[in-house]
Amino acid sequence: MAVKLTDLVTSGGCAAKYPAARLQELLSGFVPAEAEDLLVGLSPADDAAVYRLDDETALVFTLDFFPPLVDDPRDFGTIAATNALNDVFAMGGRPLLALSIAEFPEDLPQETVAAVLEAADVQVRRAGAILAGGHTIRDKEPKYGLAVVGTVHPEAIWPKAGSRSGDALFLTKPLGTGLVLHGAQRGLVGDEEVSAAVGWMTTLNGEWADVLRAFRPNAVTDVTGFGLLGHAHEMAERSRVRLVLDSFSWPALDGALEVARAGEKTGGDRRNRDFADAHVTADGVPDEFLTLGWDPQTAGGLLVSLPADKGTALQAELDARGLFVQRVGQVEAGAGVDVRV
Repeated sequence: MAVKLTDLVTSGGCAAKYPAARLQELLSGFVPAEAEDLLVGLSPADDAAVYRLDDETALVFTLDFFPPLVDDPRDFGTIAATNALNDVFAMGGRPLLALSIAEFPEDLPQETVAAVLEAADVQVRRAGAILAGGHTIRDKEPKYGLAVVGTVHPEAIWPKAGSRSGDALFLTKPLGTGLVLHGAQRGLVGDEEVSAAVGWMTTLNGEWADVLRAFRPNAVTDVTGFGLLGHAHEMAERSRVRLVLDSFSWPALDGALEVARAGEKTGGDRRNRDFADAHVTADGVPDEFLTLGWDPQTAGGLLVSLPADKGTALQAELDARGLFVQRVGQVEAGAGVDVRV
């Protein structure tokens, strides 16, 4: 009989992340070694670390792994690889090399484990990188992900901290992966909605990054476990600006808002609100949109901040290539995140 991977875990995908508020507290007293060539580390933290090798090349280094959020082992391997590789794209880099981080029950069928690893290898190759090895240990709860090294020009890094007043904000994937998968467990959405969500979670952000490089965005982050609002808070706080988000413009996966309207929330919703709710104002915004905004995403799209006068050209270029994009707000002087109807 086929193994249902989700039966082996308590929380899957990016919803399994350690609470952001606790993580922030834990790292607040941690002082990394001073190094002139450490361009991005923990002060402030970003989607990946960046270390300068010379005037032309810097290394982008990240790792990401989590328990299964779907039952199909190939989908799980592809989603986990996508989520890790996308951190490199979010920094403006190109993936170069990856190593597997794997934890599997010893009695899990070998063909299941092989399917996870093979699917990840295929996705790494799609990203233009090489899966060169890794480390595997026994664990009752399966987990998989990658450590990824990429490259970027030291002057072409996309930080979270660069957003400027007057910028336009764009999102490159619809929201609601957590809500759709949660809704499927509750019988609120069907296979078609789940398949669409998996399709987005297995889509690399590389094509969008290729287009964005020519536009030199001020700030970029990928929307994952902390939800749109959690990541928007990080961008606003580190850039010392206010992000104004138009809730009715947020793109949603089919079924996501219906699950939210049914009063359902994912396990990561409360943790995300604990992290950033004090920094978010949302007067008059319907509850289902806030639930969508707090929903932890897995392998989500890029949240892009760039000068508003470049916005039309960016949208036209992405449209011409058949790549999804939606303007979701703008940046103003001030602080925090302001969600409007």
